[in-house]
Amino acid sequence: MFNPLKAIFRSRTPPKTVLPVVRGRFDAAQTTRDNMKHWSMVDHLSADEEARPEVRRTLRMRSRYEVANNSYAKGLVQMLANDCIGTGPRLQMLSGDETFNDGVEREFARWADAVRLSGKLRTMRMARCQDGEAFAVLATNPKIRHSVKLDLMVLEADRISGDLRWLEDDASVDGITFDEWGNPTGYRVLKYHPGDVRYMPGDEAIHVPAEYMLHIFRQDRPGLHRGIPELTAALPLFAQLRRYNLAVLSAAEAAADFAAILYTDAPPNGESDEVEPMDSIPLERNMMLTVPAGWKMGQLDPKQPAANHAEFVKIILSEIARCVCSTYGTLAGDFSGHNYASGRLDNQIYHKSILVDRSFWESEVLNRIFEVWFREYSLTQRIVTEETRHVWYWDSFVHVDPLKESNSQRVRLENNTTTLAAECARDGKDYLSVIHQRAKEIKLMRELGIPIQNDPPQQEEKKEPDNDGSEPKEVMDE
Repeated sequence: MFNPLKAIFRSRTPPKTVLPVVRGRFDAAQTTRDNMKHWSMVDHLSADEEARPEVRRTLRMRSRYEVANNSYAKGLVQMLANDCIGTGPRLQMLSGDETFNDGVEREFARWADAVRLSGKLRTMRMARCQDGEAFAVLATNPKIRHSVKLDLMVLEADRISGDLRWLEDDASVDGITFDEWGNPTGYRVLKYHPGDVRYMPGDEAIHVPAEYMLHIFRQDRPGLHRGIPELTAALPLFAQLRRYNLAVLSAAEAAADFAAILYTDAPPNGESDEVEPMDSIPLERNMMLTVPAGWKMGQLDPKQPAANHAEFVKIILSEIARCVCSTYGTLAGDFSGHNYASGRLDNQIYHKSILVDRSFWESEVLNRIFEVWFREYSLTQRIVTEETRHVWYWDSFVHVDPLKESNSQRVRLENNTTTLAAECARDGKDYLSVIHQRAKEIKLMRELGIPIQNDPPQQEEKKEPDNDGSEPKEVMDE
């Protein structure tokens, strides 16, 4: 059958031309004498084999060592925990029953204080950065001062470990057992930490079902089931920074030990007095000293600290900060070289990573905790409901210019490009609590006669004397 479209396309087809065959290649895939040493350590291992138990153990030990002995590493870990978790997340229920919402929010806040939820979340965040992963068991604790006896027991990554034959089991990865779809089903928890004096190889372990275990780590590769420290890429840089600082300090101390040096320009066996090599002469203040004939006195030029010492420290810290999506100013706490705009830009880059991290904690930790908590809370209060929609509020990022930020909020609200709920959420507040509290304050201010800025001015009372000369009567303006 004739196809007109085929004929049209055939008529418009350009004549065929013979194109030259181009064989492209990637320079980075070539091995030469220049890059042979650089790529000598590359491998083709799987994600779990690359992060096998002995490798993760070594990385954890070295990361903990640097955090314990390097102030920058310690500050970085604490900074992430303080900025990400802060004073702790706050729950807001979204059901239509305000009384129910207030009750659940109030009880969850009381329970969170009883179990020290904020502090444990900060510990887990530090462990995730320092150790690569954090574990917590949702267990029953009868000592909790709340009707809900749920508790969060934080565990170190060393205690989740497989037995000596875990490599022969295709369904487990170093203490974590998975089903055929890749979902974790159980965790093998050692009774004691491997570094504890009470630990004995071969001791019985505790098997915790996956529904009661929280496992937090950053999955950098598909197929990775155990985490490595977030500081892994920066560990050599921390070591270099410490070595360089110690070397500069040692050189400066060595140079400062020499108050003066005797030297001579005379050739060997020349006309100069004999002086004992490397002899030391004690010096006193305000004294006059003569030197042997043919000798001169000079001072040692220390050359330390080097002129580029501060710049070297800044470059190293800038490279370290990138492994946690931060910047030099945020990590070092030094914005002296920034102006207002560059300082805000630095903070925006870092705050973006914190927002992404908080979203991870909401989905992986907080929602699971609330699910288990609300189930027990419903049993204790005999509540029958399936309405558990909720959101989490976090500490806000303090603006460097509060006046500009408040003006921006006012303009956005006047233009109807935002809502009060969204603006309060940026500040880590519940807009319903803000409105109710503000209404109480305005009502009390009006009762006490305190003027309010947006209220219309009050009308003044006029007094007119009576015709009979009695006391004047109060007359109100219509």
